[in-house]
Amino acid sequence: MKLQFQKSEIGNAAVFIRRCGYGEYYDRRMRKTSYMKRARMSDMFPRYHVYIEEQGEEVVLDLHLDQKRPSYEGSAMHSGEYDGAFDRLGCLCYY
Repeated sequence: MKLQFQKSEIGNAAVFIRRCGYGEYYDRRMRKTSYMKRARMSDMFPRYHVYIEEQGEEVVLDLHLDQKRPSYEGSAMHSGEYDGAFDRLGCLCYY
C-alpha cells in the first residue's frame, strides 16, 4: 500500500517513521534502506515494513505486512500483504 504525504505534513520522513516506532534496516543484498516494526514483540514475524520514496515535495511511504519468514530454501521472498484496509496513519503508528 502506498501512502502519499506532503513533506510539510510530516517533516523529515525518516524521523517521522522512527517516531512511529519503526527501526531502520539496511538490506545489503538489495542495497536499500527500509523500516520495520514488529506486530508482536515476542516474534520477528509478522511485522510491518515501510520503504520511503521522496518525490519533490511529496513523500511516498510504501507499506506492507511481512507475515512469515521465507518458507522454502533459497528464497528471499516471504509471505506478505501489499494492499489492504490500513488506516492512513494508524497503521504506521500502531502501538
